[in-house]
Amino acid sequence: MTERYDITGIGNAIVDVIAQVGDDFIQNKDLPKGGMTLVDESQADALYQELGPAIERSGGSAGNTMAGVASLGGRGAYIGKVKDDQLGEVFGHDIRSGGIDFRTPAAKEGPETARCLVMVTPDAQRTMCTYLGACVGLGPDDVDPDLIEASHVTYLEGYLWDRPEAKQAFVRAAEIAHGKGRQVSLTLSDPFCVDRHRESFKELVAGHIDILFANEAEILSLYQVERFEDALEAVKPHCKTVALTRSEKGSVILHGGQAFEVSAERVDKVVDTTGAGDLYAAGLLMGLVRGLPPTQCGRLGALAAAEVISHVGGRPDTSLRELAKQRLQIEL
Repeated sequence: MTERYDITGIGNAIVDVIAQVGDDFIQNKDLPKGGMTLVDESQADALYQELGPAIERSGGSAGNTMAGVASLGGRGAYIGKVKDDQLGEVFGHDIRSGGIDFRTPAAKEGPETARCLVMVTPDAQRTMCTYLGACVGLGPDDVDPDLIEASHVTYLEGYLWDRPEAKQAFVRAAEIAHGKGRQVSLTLSDPFCVDRHRESFKELVAGHIDILFANEAEILSLYQVERFEDALEAVKPHCKTVALTRSEKGSVILHGGQAFEVSAERVDKVVDTTGAGDLYAAGLLMGLVRGLPPTQCGRLGALAAAEVISHVGGRPDTSLRELAKQRLQIEL
């Protein structure tokens, strides 16, 4: 089949509600700063009422990554579940208007479209409370074989790896992709996810994943080691490419049996770290799809991450394709 898409993302279709708060707000709610907490609909509604002015825009980790792919000039598609409600319409409109093919049928009944309350403290750390709603209803029947077969890479969001139906969807997507000689990528998403699903994540990584994304805390947790170097050795046999981010320390990319260190891109001021890992994944994946060397792929990832942390929100505000051309002399 002709390759019509660079990347297809599968993840939680979520609308983000982003608000600036003080550290005391996080402490009073007993929330893990910088982490993600799952809440039910009533908790989400109560917390929303206590937030100040907020920005509401479509989000979700893989959704942010696909927005980054589009901004880099890539051809993308997205699979995720929303309900046929107002927020579902907002999500669909936003992702399609960015140039991403989104055709997953909306649920007619059941939980409402998911939302994530993103609380940004003065140090730019984001603490999230997520009501998953309709997005957890995604199952293997929602995996469109046509999209997967026509995509260079299928990108899986670790946040979705919870319910048995979602696990089946991931495995089905991986099997379809590999059956057509395509690649499969996974982001571990959050140490919270790794702690909950460590053994099944390790099986997924070893059996189905070509390109793995994780931050330092996630990869240490996955293999239950204390040293970053030990985590590198543990993951090395399992994937063709591994990209491990380390915040201001940059990233380390394992590819072709070698490790490549890439510096973080400098920013004048860190405003909001929402989407940093998501946009790093977009940049690195687009570099790999275009056949660039590992260090250039990492620099694209770092550039995309730097752009998104320089403003509020998890999606780029400027053309990443133009930034790559201007700052890195990379034509995509």
